[in-house]
Amino acid sequence: MSDPKNIQAEKQALRTAMKARRAALPALLRQATAEAIAVETLALLRVQCLAGRDARVVSGFLSIGDELDTGPVLKRLHSAGYTLCLPVMQGKNQPLLFRQWAPGDAMVAKVWGIQEPNASQPSLMPDVMLVPLLAVDPAGMRLGYGGGFYDRTIDFFRQLRGVMTIGIAFDEQRVDAVPHLAYDMALDWIVTPSGAHRCQPNTSWNCPDGT
Repeated sequence: MSDPKNIQAEKQALRTAMKARRAALPALLRQATAEAIAVETLALLRVQCLAGRDARVVSGFLSIGDELDTGPVLKRLHSAGYTLCLPVMQGKNQPLLFRQWAPGDAMVAKVWGIQEPNASQPSLMPDVMLVPLLAVDPAGMRLGYGGGFYDRTIDFFRQLRGVMTIGIAFDEQRVDAVPHLAYDMALDWIVTPSGAHRCQPNTSWNCPDGT
């Protein structure tokens, strides 16, 4: 088994590389990606609903810095009748809490410039989580920013009631393999402008029909 210290070092090196890759993406590609992901995500959720999966409450996130712009996908989901919620940090080593939100709602600025819904908004349990990432591989292993908030949250909801997790990303954030440890949670789906990819071990990004 690999030394956890080595894996952490590999993660940090990949973070540095992927931040630089993301920062270099041109504005026109960013805009086109945001719109394409909005279309692809809504299509995926509609397919899941037709298959009988409860997917009416969706947790999103508001972009910061040079992250993928989530505005288009959140607006499209809201217009389609989905109930939206956003993450609220409860403290170190705690899973995220989600409060109801709709485009245009007043927000409260928190640490790292992250905007959170007002504390008066009701807390919700998402059926679907849209998950931010720096890098992701075909098996659904994602590289985050190192705080572990989403891994803890995904683990919490999977043990509690189940949740469908969807990583949304630029195609340029896809890699062959993400270094990971036992507590890192794999995603169920990845959506990029190229389409929706069902995450499974021993698969590649070139699966036919995007599944």
